[in-house]
Amino acid sequence: MSAVPTIAVPTIAAPTIADSLKAASALLSAVSDSPRLDAELLLGAALGIARAQLIARSDERLAVPVQDRFGTLLERRASGVPIAYLTGRREFWSLELEVSPAVLVPRPETETLIEQALEILPAAAPCSVLDLGTGSGAIAVALAHERPRARIVAIDCSPEALAVARRNAARLVPGRIDARQGSWFEPVARERFDLIVANPPYISAGDPALAALAAEPELALIAGPSGLEALGAIIEGAPRHLQPGGALLLEHGADQAPAVAQLLQDQGFTSIRTYADGAGRPRIARGILAPHRNPTQHL
Repeated sequence: MSAVPTIAVPTIAAPTIADSLKAASALLSAVSDSPRLDAELLLGAALGIARAQLIARSDERLAVPVQDRFGTLLERRASGVPIAYLTGRREFWSLELEVSPAVLVPRPETETLIEQALEILPAAAPCSVLDLGTGSGAIAVALAHERPRARIVAIDCSPEALAVARRNAARLVPGRIDARQGSWFEPVARERFDLIVANPPYISAGDPALAALAAEPELALIAGPSGLEALGAIIEGAPRHLQPGGALLLEHGADQAPAVAQLLQDQGFTSIRTYADGAGRPRIARGILAPHRNPTQHL
């Protein structure tokens, strides 16, 4: 009886880091403006290493569990989930923030608000700041990092968002931010501040742009039928919580600058200005509470 011949089964080599990044970049090119960067961030997350290490390890082959993790992350990114939610991290003002689906992903245009706030806040003297709708705490944390003598109160109505903000504050600026839950000015009662900042919801309920933001919390995006409801509420309430001569800084939609300026004027703000973001779009509004205003007015 003759022996049964042995058939050699070829070994299929696992893909290398370089091969995986190339294939992932091609896959994500249809859904991302930065497919290579997204691929690197996701593979770094799957491997548990920093993105910068991928280059040095480009010839390393991926184990099956890593391939599976990477594949799952790619599928979710291809379905429209923001990269920050998949990695749990987002850089803002050179600070690495924790993010989750409970908070809006911090945007580069919001750094324009930080720049203008730092022009207002003294570098070496005590001052007070109120951050309304803090979300991840991006604005409050950045200002606390740059102005160590500032007293900062951060407010959000979402307990889930506030938990994220508190973790970011504890890790990056421990003991510096007083985070409170509530709607707009409710948690600060009769308190007044030198500066009030906010990046509130400013998209109208029927805006087609919402389709591309489906993964982010509606509470942080949709203001109401006009898109100006939250901005209007903040502008109306701000004089009761600003020191005379204090400033209000608001982020708004690129097409809302004239309407926001009018709302500021209607509430008696002076020195009203609009600042463009890095892409040249009108994005940040500033108003100053007249120094001669009676400090007890409206209380």
